[in-house]
Amino acid sequence: MILRLWIFFSLLSFSSWSQDSLVETSTIPDTIHSVRKATLLSLVLPGAGQVYNYTGQAKGQKKGLWKIPLIYAGLGFTGYSIVKNQIIVSSLKTEYRSRENGVFEDERWITYDQNGIVTLYSQYSRKRDLAIMGLILVYGFQIADAAVQAHFVNFDISEDLSLSIFPKMTDFRSVRVGFTFNFR
Repeated sequence: MILRLWIFFSLLSFSSWSQDSLVETSTIPDTIHSVRKATLLSLVLPGAGQVYNYTGQAKGQKKGLWKIPLIYAGLGFTGYSIVKNQIIVSSLKTEYRSRENGVFEDERWITYDQNGIVTLYSQYSRKRDLAIMGLILVYGFQIADAAVQAHFVNFDISEDLSLSIFPKMTDFRSVRVGFTFNFR
């Protein structure tokens, strides 16, 4: 019993740890940032959600514009791969059909026989399909990135964290310790 009372009074004197200085309120934006708007902007125009998130962030947090060249590089590379492989696929298809009539259409494919043309057709059509999947992944990733980044625009990254430890009596026979975490 004496041990419980000693713990109770010792914890009563220990209230909290916290930051000494106050957080500047000028770093926290006053407007509410819309996750839906960032997602829709990014859906309509790739990279527009990232620009919207960049303009809504506080002065010391602006770090999102470096993603936009990567987004357009990914979309450009996959788009170029789709177009290039589709041209080759259509050329191989016309070559196969013209060889059925006994005519060699394109000089690039003279060294290949019918089975070689079919094999090349399947390889380039697979490459085209993978490029389409890559385009969809890059486009979806930039939409998801804009939505996630929009959630963290108003996120407080200050060091104003505190912990309060206090005694708690559930009944008159037992003493417990309570914890409270304040993140803001």
